[in-house]
Amino acid sequence: MAKESTTIDIGEPSTVTKSTSHAVVDEKKKSFVTAAAGGGYKRGLTIFDFLLRLAAIGITIGASSVMFTAEETLPFFTQFLQFQAGYDDFPTFQFFVIAIAIVASYLVLSLPFSIVTIVRPLAVAPRLILLISDTVVLTLTTAAAAAAASIVYLAHNGNANTNWLPICQQFGDFCQTASTAVVAASISVVFFILLIVISAIALKRH
Repeated sequence: MAKESTTIDIGEPSTVTKSTSHAVVDEKKKSFVTAAAGGGYKRGLTIFDFLLRLAAIGITIGASSVMFTAEETLPFFTQFLQFQAGYDDFPTFQFFVIAIAIVASYLVLSLPFSIVTIVRPLAVAPRLILLISDTVVLTLTTAAAAAAASIVYLAHNGNANTNWLPICQQFGDFCQTASTAVVAASISVVFFILLIVISAIALKRH
């Protein structure tokens, strides 16, 4: 009986498998490069965010401190009356001092979150927390600055309809100090707007 021989044709390696594996590797490389580029871009934004917070801390502390020290006593007085003006004579200025001090405290507490975003620029949670918190604190800062600005305006110009006389002609130093504090708080409002824009851009490009 003749033996039958079986021949198995292995053939050449599939070129399709090789091309597929190369395509997967190339895709991974592109993804890695894209992630690295995005991380570097976001790290630059987060560093700028951190520097803005440091500057805003200095400005808000300065604004609150300047308004707290706003006080002037006129050199003339009577036996029963002394002409004096201070921030605590105006509830709006008292609100300004407390609100801006709270804002400064918040900025200090937000620094660790900002540092986390520098170390991990692609992290979403800390950036989202900063975005929401900055928006809330921006509202408080704007309210304090606007309220104080209205009182400063009345102190400079008065109001003829209500017979409110301007007092800055007599209390010039007091008005100058209060105006400086309001301007500083207004600058901090601009800083918060920039911080919110940075957070929005960082989240959008995630």
